[in-house]
Amino acid sequence: MRWNWLKHAFAVEPTGPVESSPAQAAAIEAVCREIARRGMTLPAQMVLDSSAPLGFLAGQSLRFFEPFLTTVLDPVGVREFAGFLEKRGAVEYIARRLEEWSKVES
Repeated sequence: MRWNWLKHAFAVEPTGPVESSPAQAAAIEAVCREIARRGMTLPAQMVLDSSAPLGFLAGQSLRFFEPFLTTVLDPVGVREFAGFLEKRGAVEYIARRLEEWSKVES
């Protein structure tokens, strides 16, 4: 068929639970641990809930600011965190991990 090249033009990743690589999990754990340690769990969860549809845009923004962020943060961690944010379901995964870290810190 002539239109075969177009059948995946608007394809998106399936919804549901997302899996993280070990490097991505380490970056997420570090972020969630620091948020919970500073007692900022509730504001972070509010931001996550309100910006869940913008996860891909947040990942792209991190990639844009990567040269500046890597001067003070781990370059591999920033790259892995940005890559994970670009996946569907990533915001929900981070919210769950943040909730678990808040229980540990309390």
